[in-house]
This record gives sequence, structure tokens and C-alpha cells, in this order.
Amino acid sequence: MSDRLVLLGSKGGPALRPGGPWPSSSLLQIGERTNVVDCGLGVTRGLVDAGISLKALDLIFITHLHSDHILELGPLIHTAWTAGLATPVTVYGPLGTQDYWRHFYQAMAFDIGIRIVDEGRPDIRELVSIKEFGEGAILEEEGLTVAALRVDHPPVTDCFALRFGHGGRSVVFSADTAFFPPLAEFARGADILVHEAMLEEGVERLVARTGNGARLREHLFASHSLAEDAGRIASNAGVRRLVLNHLIPADDPAISEADWVAAVRKSWAGDLTIARDGLVVQLSGAKAARGEETA
Repeated sequence: MSDRLVLLGSKGGPALRPGGPWPSSSLLQIGERTNVVDCGLGVTRGLVDAGISLKALDLIFITHLHSDHILELGPLIHTAWTAGLATPVTVYGPLGTQDYWRHFYQAMAFDIGIRIVDEGRPDIRELVSIKEFGEGAILEEEGLTVAALRVDHPPVTDCFALRFGHGGRSVVFSADTAFFPPLAEFARGADILVHEAMLEEGVERLVARTGNGARLREHLFASHSLAEDAGRIASNAGVRRLVLNHLIPADDPAISEADWVAAVRKSWAGDLTIARDGLVVQLSGAKAARGEETA
């Protein structure tokens, strides 16, 4: 298994629009481990399309409890279970993740119970472990290390950037955050920094279309990063590649990839990827296939 990052869902926010991208989820395969980072709507379909056997579901990480990052966590695990999952899955998430899983199980108790009896499936509760984390080291296993940094995403207090490391390679996910200078040290020297990004010129059209007006606008500017700010973090961290993800707006026909590039080039001159659903970034140094990039 070659080390790779697959951007399964690239848009910020939970809304879906015809032909548009899916909300936040990523696949990171590194050191023979399969890591799912966030579970926005569409994550299950995205994993299948990326060639992942749901029976091999392994590690899942949730950065925070906004719906565009956790809505499909339960359905992903349940679908994997109905596909034949029989090995343990560990979910790492902030405080409240255990409550989410408990309530999902309760909502699906009839279906789960009858499948155990009628189809001979293992008890899904015995397969899933929920581990709630705070800031600091959260996993060290089989050469894989994962650490968390609390970032600035008001009014959500428990929102965490994640750093994955294995065999000298490292990938950092910013999670949702306003411009947060300490993130640069956390991401120091990473092969890839996956950082959320917003384009100011698209925000007015977004809030007009969504209908929340001043309140939504206030939230976006208080708790998310402009593309130029993401570039500043990448430059200060000295990363090898910056991937702009969780794009706001991601489905505005008046905004092209060139607009994102122009904004981030004000502060970042290095290797750059603008996310789109299904895009693959190889970590192995192998020649990239069509539609893939390397870091």
C-alpha cells in the first residue's frame, strides 16, 4: 500500500448543491494504516470510490463536532459492518464523540439487533472503541504517531488540528480554524499541510444564497481562515506542500481554481494543491498517476 492522501470531500459547510462537492472528509494511508479524517456527508461513498474495502476500516479521527465533520460517522461504521467488518475500529474524537456514537447506536438498535440475530453478525458495539482526546499526543502505535493541537474555531472550544507521522513523513490537518499562528510550529517541516481556506469575494454571495445574513458572515470571518492566511501558516512552518481544503465557497461558479491560486500566492510560493473531491496526493515519492500529485 503506497502512502497517499485522498481528499474525499473538499467543501466547507454542510449544504449540498447540484453537481457540487461533498463536505469534509479525507483518507490518509501512511505506514500500512488507513486513517479517515472527519466524516462529513459522503465519506462512505468517497472511501469506496478510492478503492478502500470498508471491511478494512481501521482508524477514524474527528477534529470537532460540527455536522460537516461528523454527520456520517455512524453510517460509515454501520455500512462497513453490513459489508462484513469483523475487526476492531477505533474512533478518536473530542469530548462528545462517545455521546454521538451512543445515540446513533440507540437510533439503529432495531436494525442492529435483528441483523445480529438474523444474519449472524458480530455485535457492532464490541467492534467499535471511542477514545476522546484533548491537546497533545493521542496515538503511538506500530510506528504511527498522532498529535493534536487545539485551534481557534469559535464558538467550538474542542476543535483540533492533527499531525500524523510515520517513518519520517508527516501530514498535518488544520481542522477548521481562524488564522492561528501557533499552528505553524505544530506543522513545522511537514510534508503536507492540509489547511482550510476561504475567499473573501465569495462570502457575500454565499451568505445571500444561504439566507443567514449578518450572523453567518460574522461566524465565517471569526472562525475561518482566508486563503492568504493559510499561505502564511505554510510559509512560517516550512512545509513541503500546502493543500487548500474545506473551501468556502467551494461551489460558486464565479470562482475558479485560478482565484484560489492567486489569493494564496500572496503569501505562499511553494508546492500547492487546491482540493477537489477524489484528488490524490502521493506521499511515497512514486510517479503520480493521472489526477495525482506528489509530496
